Amino acid sequence: MGNQPIKRWRSGNITGAVWLNERAIRGETRGFKTATIRRSWKKEGDVWRDETLNIRRQDIPKLMAILNKLQEELLLKEEEGDDDE
Repeated sequence: MGNQPIKRWRSGNITGAVWLNERAIRGETRGFKTATIRRSWKKEGDVWRDETLNIRRQDIPKLMAILNKLQEELLLKEEEGDDDE
């Protein structure tokens, strides 16, 4: 198995990855997938920083709903000429 993702996507400084994990359940090893979302940036010269969010399958619809609302609020406000920055 290892500690490498089975798939990875990147858009700018945001990376999404799918991981295969294993867990013993009643003496039987079962595989399951999880995901990570990572944002990286440079801070103070050449020092790289990152934040990672680990999520499970049931978290994705909740995250999508929240991200859609955030996108609506930020993008629609800007288009309306609201300069809250």
